[in-house]
Amino acid sequence: MSELINLNKESFDKAVSEDKTVLIDFWAPWCGPCKAIAPVLSEIASELGDSVGIYKVNVDDNTELAQEHGVNSIPTILVYKGGSLSETLVGLKSKEELISIIQS
Repeated sequence: MSELINLNKESFDKAVSEDKTVLIDFWAPWCGPCKAIAPVLSEIASELGDSVGIYKVNVDDNTELAQEHGVNSIPTILVYKGGSLSETLVGLKSKEELISIIQS
């Protein structure tokens, strides 16, 4: 899986209920740090394949969903493990940091 899937209000719950670790990147096209983290997320998706789900939520198109999940700054990455929120990451993170969180 190297193509990151965009979520909306209808598809969000299904994505986070997966058994594997799921990262959801709340972003916007005008956000510089969001653009910087996008290739990192694609690399992780390619390298870790089916062991992790990586999704994106455009906050401009899904303001209600962002508000529901307390997203005040972008990029914000919500990490779900076993269907439950385990971590909230705000700001630009390195590939190593993200892989460490996924594998912990």
